[in-house]
Amino acid sequence: MQLHEYQAKNILNEHNVPIPFGKVASSDLECEEIAKSINGRSVIKAQVHAGGRGKAGGIKVTEGPEEAKKVAQEMLGSTLKTFQSGGTEFPINKVYVEEASDISREFYLAVTMDFDEKCPVIIFSTEGGMNIEEVAEKTPEKIIKIHVNPLIGPSPYKIRNLLSLLKLEKKVSQQIFSIIQNLYEIFNSLDCTLIEINPLAVTKKEKALALDAKITIDDDSIFRHSDLEDLFDKTQMNQAELKALSSDLAYIKLDGGKVGCMVNGAGLAMATMDITIKAGTAPANFLDVGGSASEERIEEAYKIIASDRDVEIILVNLFGGILRCDVAAKGIINGFKESNNSIPMVVVLRGTNSNDAKLLLEKSALDISFAEDLPSAALEIRNKLGIS
Repeated sequence: MQLHEYQAKNILNEHNVPIPFGKVASSDLECEEIAKSINGRSVIKAQVHAGGRGKAGGIKVTEGPEEAKKVAQEMLGSTLKTFQSGGTEFPINKVYVEEASDISREFYLAVTMDFDEKCPVIIFSTEGGMNIEEVAEKTPEKIIKIHVNPLIGPSPYKIRNLLSLLKLEKKVSQQIFSIIQNLYEIFNSLDCTLIEINPLAVTKKEKALALDAKITIDDDSIFRHSDLEDLFDKTQMNQAELKALSSDLAYIKLDGGKVGCMVNGAGLAMATMDITIKAGTAPANFLDVGGSASEERIEEAYKIIASDRDVEIILVNLFGGILRCDVAAKGIINGFKESNNSIPMVVVLRGTNSNDAKLLLEKSALDISFAEDLPSAALEIRNKLGIS
């Protein structure tokens, strides 16, 4: 679960991580009042679940309340698409109005998981304010990592060694030392998968501040944090993904593909997505109905795939283990009847009642080609899409 910047900063503030003064606004008049209380330059930030807001026009510096109000009028009710949003245009329902800071230096600081090392990792860079992936590609030597033993937490001497490389004033080093420790405490206590401050700024008055904040919490841990459930913003999700979530389906919309994939099992999903590449096209989505999907869930899965205008063909690849293939077939037929949207399908069925399922699908009005395996399915996809 992703949090908005203002939500993340509230959490940072509660854990003694210094942030500039700021408040969230839902209207231009609120924005104007907050800017008046700042009494100087303010920064207006679109609250969307996407990075790269500055380059896309989602962050603007204003010189006074009137300008702040005008910027809010332009942002609120509009959408924002960034280079990190994967083609999605996120609605701007709130803006964060923050006091502008006189910046002397900018750093990058994050805590996330290193799955290769099977432990948390603190990531620090002198290249704050930049896309960290770009830094990693072009100047990897400017990224410093501290791997953390989850049983004992971050070792103070490792943090001090990191800070000694920066040759900062003692006052500033002490502040950043505390920020790193407090950030890890948040990461650990809230079951986060990522906490990112970019940039972590040092002002001309030698004060360290988190100018931006991103927090992502592990979805599987939300039951332990009922107080955070209300922070989930449904408007920031693709509506098909939101519908899938409510139906207990694992669905992710992908950019640029033509093949809708319906599978049961994450490993099978990855193999199925790979085969679309072999067919000379690409997957339009990742949709896993789960190993024990009901007829109703299969029906909902079909309707979600069929509602995607990018989908030109559907590849169904199901293994009848716990899920019976005939149950899946009934769900697909019901989904077709409900949506009244017939899309050519290539179907691979194996396992329990697969022959019964094929008979049901053959008798339906669906445009279906059956394949015995994935390589055969790739050939059928090529033929249906006219790929030479």
